[in-house]
Amino acid sequence: MQTVADAKAAEDGGADRLEVVRAIRDGGLTPSLAVVKAIASATSLPLRVMLRENCGFETTPDEIHAMRAAAVELAVMRIDGVVAGFAKAGELRLDEFLAVTDAAPRIPVTFHRAFDSLANPLDAIDILSGISRIDGILTSGGEGPAEARCAALREYAARAAPEVAIIAGGGVDLEAFRLLVQERSVTHIHVGRAARDGQNPEGPVSAASVRRLRDLADGVGP
Repeated sequence: MQTVADAKAAEDGGADRLEVVRAIRDGGLTPSLAVVKAIASATSLPLRVMLRENCGFETTPDEIHAMRAAAVELAVMRIDGVVAGFAKAGELRLDEFLAVTDAAPRIPVTFHRAFDSLANPLDAIDILSGISRIDGILTSGGEGPAEARCAALREYAARAAPEVAIIAGGGVDLEAFRLLVQERSVTHIHVGRAARDGQNPEGPVSAASVRRLRDLADGVGP
């Protein structure tokens, strides 16, 4: 979610939780705290807030400083948790991850799609599952057709359970969402464009589109 209007539409459509970002065309970056506060006031849904300062998965000391500052302020706001993750050359960058997230030590963390750049995802799941504050990993399930991704997601979910939930996300259009529900690959699905008018990745969130997804997830959609 980038705006209050997006958040309200998602809530009206039946969303369970919102991720708050800016610069969605860059994969989602740290939003302004003013926007987070406005969305928190406008909706009763749990909010996860992105901590990310560039469109890649690497970071710099200056960016870490900025993310730590944001994390400190978010820690005293009405949010459910933060979303963060760093990787370089196929390897986890845990020191950088902890440098950022330890600034808000009492709130949960989703490890975002930096996971998809890792050379050994199953080993990474074991490592991330050992960090008590991580309760979710956002992943597309890798490259390839939707069926192969569903199979990978099932494997990841089995490896991560029960400590960490695997959240399917990245390229989840309506058909991919339907397949994920049918295959029962995961119990959490993160959507972007599928919740927006015309599945436009930068369009406004549509309550009707979210409701269609909600109905599919509940087993009452076509």
